[in-house]
Formats: sequence, C-alpha cells, structure tokens
Amino acid sequence: MDSGYVLFAVLMFVAVVLALEGGYQLWASKRSGEAKRLAARLRAIESGGRETMLSIERAKPAGSWAWLDRHLTGWLPRGEQLARYVSNAGTTRTVAQLVTSTVVLASIGFLVPLLLARPLIFSCLGAFLLAIVPWFRLARQRTLRIRAFEKQIPEALDLMSRAMRAGHAFPTAVQMVGEEMADPIGLEFRTLFDQTNYGMPQQEALVRLAERVPVADLGYFVVAVLIQRESGGNLAELLDNIASIVRARLKLLGSVRTLSAEGRLSAWILLALPFVTGALINIITPQFMAVLWTDPIGLRLVGAALVSMTLGVIWMRKIIQIRV
Repeated sequence: MDSGYVLFAVLMFVAVVLALEGGYQLWASKRSGEAKRLAARLRAIESGGRETMLSIERAKPAGSWAWLDRHLTGWLPRGEQLARYVSNAGTTRTVAQLVTSTVVLASIGFLVPLLLARPLIFSCLGAFLLAIVPWFRLARQRTLRIRAFEKQIPEALDLMSRAMRAGHAFPTAVQMVGEEMADPIGLEFRTLFDQTNYGMPQQEALVRLAERVPVADLGYFVVAVLIQRESGGNLAELLDNIASIVRARLKLLGSVRTLSAEGRLSAWILLALPFVTGALINIITPQFMAVLWTDPIGLRLVGAALVSMTLGVIWMRKIIQIRV
C-alpha cells in the first residue's frame, strides 16, 4: 500500500477528530452547565454581589396556559377558590382550560340551533347544557378523588400509629404513608413530608394539607395533631381512635348510600324521560313536535316545563342528599 495514502488517511482522521473536539468545546463554552453557572456568577459579581432569593417551594411548570391562567385567577370573582377547586379534583387541567372549554362548548350549543332555524330559547338551552359539561366532569372527578381519599384515611392512620409505636417520629410516619400507600393519599402525604423536610413549619404544612383536601375526617386528623403538639399526649392512641371513628362513619355512609340508591336512580330517570320522549316523538312525527317551537304558547310551555324540571331536580337532590 502506498505510504502517502496511509499518511493522508491518518491526517484526515486526526483532522476530523480535532474538528469534532473543537465543535464540542465551542458548544460547551456556551451551553454546558459549567458555562451557565460561570455566567450566572459573573452576572452576580457585576450586579454588586446581590444574590437572588430562591424559594424552597416546588413551583409548577409553566405551560402554554400559564399566562391566561394567572390572569383569570385574578380577574374572576372567586379565582383562588376556583383554582383550589380544580386542584382538589386531581386533574391536570387548569382554570384557563376549564373556562376556555366552557366558552367553546357554550358557543357551539348556541350556534347550532340558530343554524337549524330553531327559536332562541333552544339556543340558550343548548348553550347551557353544553357549558355545564366540563363542570360536571370536573365535579365528578373531584367527588371520586375525595371518596377514594376517605377510604384510605383509616388505613393511613393505622399505619402511622403502628410506625409511632415502633419508635418512629411523626415525620417518619408521614413519609411511610407517602411512600407505601397509593394515590391520592400517598401523593398528599408525600407533599406534606417534602414541605416539612424543606423547612416549612409543621403546623403550616398540616393546615395546607387540610386546605388542599376538603375532607372532614382529614380535618379531624389535622386538628388532633395540632392539639397534641400543644398539650401533649399519646398520639398513636389518638390516631387509633380517629381511625375507628372514621371506619364507623364510612360504614354508616355506605348504608345510607345503599338505601338512597333507588331515589337517585328515580331522579335520573325522571330527568331524562322528557328529553328522550321528546326526541323519539320528533323522530317519528316531526309535525306533532313542531308546535312547541312554532307556536308562542308552545314556547311558553317549554319554558314552564324547564323551570318545573329544575325545581324538581333541586328538590329531589335535597331529599336524597343525606349527610353523615
């Protein structure tokens, strides 16, 4: 083999390696972690040594809805309560997404009857029915999450009581609940442990836990722990008593829900029956149903029926909703 060809190949290899190394060094001088830390240090020195205050609290990642979400929380009458309500559902949706979906669905429900040449009352009804769909879904998710949390509370209290009897401290017992139990209670107790572990006072962390999860049994647990911190006592025995009370309440609540299931089913059937019957009649004989939106008296009858149904739903809800 020609020695000149071999020398050329070696030199070409060395040139490629040096080019790659130079490109990497150029990138590292601007984009690497060391370069960024050095640039931040130089900016701090140039600004007179003023250090930026950092928060130990975990910040939520800024998404595409962050700007609108911040402004809506400030503009809405009860924006903070709404944001807390959305977070209680354990969903990834934000206030901005909820409001946007409500406006879009309400617009669709309002425009479709107009395009079908229906009276204005049908547009208002369609806008209302579609607008409440996101809120109904959010309320359903929140209810399911709270019920799951309620069922996990006695087991969590028993785990904490056994851990404290074994010699562990209260923060360690909280950490065990967060690591060994499933969500949603595991997530909330992990958040509680992280807050106390990074310097937040335990009383404030417990109060925030009660605010994040609006469950009465959890509120009893928080109040009991705070009182025990002030006055002393056997916290493990106190947690056992709370767990037994919560189990008895959940057992009674299950019996009440079983007995009131017939009433709830009747309410859903009576609510859906007029709409289903009206849709079937409209499919079979459209001329018979057309009187309801072509005649003024028919429109009044539709309005009176909707008002009566709304009052009936509210009344039946008050009857079957039993607090335990």
